[in-house]
Amino acid sequence: MSVKIRLQRHGKKGKPFFWIVAADARSKRDGKFLEKLGTYNPNTNPATIDLNLDGAVQWLHNGAQPTDTARAILSYKGALLKHHLDGGVRKGALTQEQADAKLAAWIEEKTNKVTSKKEGLSKAQEKAKVEALKAEKAANDKRANAAAEALKAAEVTEEVAEEVTEEVSEVAAEVVAEETPAVEESNEEKEA
Repeated sequence: MSVKIRLQRHGKKGKPFFWIVAADARSKRDGKFLEKLGTYNPNTNPATIDLNLDGAVQWLHNGAQPTDTARAILSYKGALLKHHLDGGVRKGALTQEQADAKLAAWIEEKTNKVTSKKEGLSKAQEKAKVEALKAEKAANDKRANAAAEALKAAEVTEEVAEEVTEEVSEVAAEVVAEETPAVEESNEEKEA
């Protein structure tokens, strides 16, 4: 029986969540498995990986072949490095203490990279929030200025309308005053 280390899909539509399992190569993707080695959640940034390192290395020692994605995950978490270093210990190229020290140094470096990426992402999110707030304030100020100008323009048009109505009423009064004596004169001429 050949054993594969592969991903088993769980989660809902559009939100995948994977188990990392050791399974018979002939079994279905989401079917029967021999051992659950960890989980992989690609929905977070960076992706969340929880892996039983010793269990994965034990399966690699027993001949399990990881799939391409599982190989990338095992490499990311250091399982392939530990498997490689254990091979060197078996051959006598280095001692177990040296192998453990190399693995610990590599894991330390990897965690530093991951934390710096998380900090960079959080800083980028904060910067994006600040930029959005500035843009929103600018838009609100622009909108307030436009409303104030529209109000001022409305007041000016009201004043102009009042002045025009006053002028029209004055002109109408003058026209009426001028026409009224002319009518009286023509009435007087008719009577004479």
